[in-house]
Amino acid sequence: MIGIPGLEDAHIWISIPICSMYIVAIAGNVLLLFLIFTERSLHEPMYFFLSMLALADIFLSTVTTPKMLAIFWFQAGGISFASCVSQMFFLHFIFVAESAILLAMAFDRYVAICYPLRYTNILTPSIIIKMGIASVTRSFFICFPLIFLVYRLTYCGRNTIQHSYCEHMGIARLACDSIKVNIYYGVIVALFSTCLDVVLIIVSYALILCAVFRIPSRDARLKALGTCGSHVCVILLFYTPAFFSFFAHRFGGHSIPLHVHILLANLYVVVPPTVNPIIYGVKTKQIQERVIQVLSLGKTFR
Repeated sequence: MIGIPGLEDAHIWISIPICSMYIVAIAGNVLLLFLIFTERSLHEPMYFFLSMLALADIFLSTVTTPKMLAIFWFQAGGISFASCVSQMFFLHFIFVAESAILLAMAFDRYVAICYPLRYTNILTPSIIIKMGIASVTRSFFICFPLIFLVYRLTYCGRNTIQHSYCEHMGIARLACDSIKVNIYYGVIVALFSTCLDVVLIIVSYALILCAVFRIPSRDARLKALGTCGSHVCVILLFYTPAFFSFFAHRFGGHSIPLHVHILLANLYVVVPPTVNPIIYGVKTKQIQERVIQVLSLGKTFR
């Protein structure tokens, strides 16, 4: 892997914000997990889904960023084919799982606003666990065939990936065989997993808006919408660069420079994991209060 083609001289400078964001992402999401599991008032469905998102963000950034930094700092772009395929699998696996988690969070908001009296009866701990297992299981069965799709190809000596990490089409393009099956499968997966998740999220929020605008009190309407604000920000942050990269990669041709594609792809695996805990920390009063308590306790001990 060569990192960001055309920007090799700037690798050191690019690595500074990426490394900083990676450290913030790990620290922020670990802190979020700690707060949720140690504070009983946060043992609610919304926060259990948030802990799943934090865990997925830690894995998403860790699967790619350390190797990316090794390329930027030490020109250590070499990687075995098996390791490259492993990175590819876990990258796509985590992405699809995180998409399912965001859908589950949208369903959580739908139940909380449309059926508030039945909220705890519908989203019981066992249901939440089953939804988490379903997200992981669906992602595994969708992404596992990618391993066979790249291993079935014949490779004729080309071994340079113009990227900072291994992804499905980047590996497939090294082959001398036809990669139509890989392309078709990639599009089908995008349509019936990620795109389907987005459609269902939009439907959930359409139903939420219908329910909110039937509430007579203006303050109650604003409060209901406020509980969705953090989730909407996270959804936009997650899907916008992903869809831009997907469509630009397939339909943008050469109108968008390759280094722009790769730079955005690099930022994509560190920016959402960095910003997500900050968004929820700023927007969620219970998390703010718990952070202040932890910081106050730390000062007391000093």
